[in-house]
Amino acid sequence: MNHLLSIKDLSQDQLKDLLALAKKIKTNPAEYRNALDGKSVVMLFEKPSLRTRVSFDIGINKLGGHCLYLDQQNGALGKREPVSDFAANISCWADAIVARTFLHSTIEGLAEHGSVPVINALSDLYHPCQGLADFLTLSEKFDDVSKVKLAYVGDGNNVTHSLMYGAAILGATMTVICPPGQFPDGQVVVEAQALAAQHGGKLILTSEIEDIAQQDAIYTDTWISMGDDTNLDDIEAKFKPYQVNAEMMAKAGANFFMHCLPAYRGVEVTADVVDGEGSLILQQAENRMHAQNAVLVTLLAK
Repeated sequence: MNHLLSIKDLSQDQLKDLLALAKKIKTNPAEYRNALDGKSVVMLFEKPSLRTRVSFDIGINKLGGHCLYLDQQNGALGKREPVSDFAANISCWADAIVARTFLHSTIEGLAEHGSVPVINALSDLYHPCQGLADFLTLSEKFDDVSKVKLAYVGDGNNVTHSLMYGAAILGATMTVICPPGQFPDGQVVVEAQALAAQHGGKLILTSEIEDIAQQDAIYTDTWISMGDDTNLDDIEAKFKPYQVNAEMMAKAGANFFMHCLPAYRGVEVTADVVDGEGSLILQQAENRMHAQNAVLVTLLAK
């Protein structure tokens, strides 16, 4: 493991090891207080952020490392100077790069041209850190994640992609329910189905809400991804039947609700569900830091 660009790059053992390490760091933070002693991490962000920025910054500090945040006031990476120069220069000083970008090709360029580990903190294709936090959260609720039935309802996006890869590698069952025309990327679906077949998992895709069947948890995300200028009024009619509400949760027998946040109450999910007893949103948010710290320790504490 030289980088974390996508969950699909992890073996089942690597993924399970990261989740186990995240639990150890969460339970015994004092043991890892100096894990990144003398290490510096540069964070390159093209997009605004709450959970990603704060969880990485504070997490790196808790591991004894130093974090430097760089936003992109002059636009996307590569406009002022090439991505290759960003990567090569930062590699002269820092021990790792955390990048939150619009294009996944930017992440790949940083990994290709830099000489230090690169962590994908979100791109248009993947959100591996969120996926790791989500499966860490599920592993705290279920002894055997391979037995978990997870449904994702809504827009097929970068979060969906990472969840599909994670569920497939862990051998879990995932049902993806999207409006017509809003399904995950076709190549990602093919790759996730192959991984599921390899590891004993199952991936189901449908547009029919009635196909939700029995689930342990239901996951949704915003209907419009960050940076997308689509007007909500233009898509609300298409997505409204896919709103997660108490009726859907009851029909599926789902005890838990998940969302990567920010959540818009009354839009993709009703307030009673997102703020209800079975909501795992804050546990997911906290686990972003622990999962990311496990990645940092794996990559840098050598």
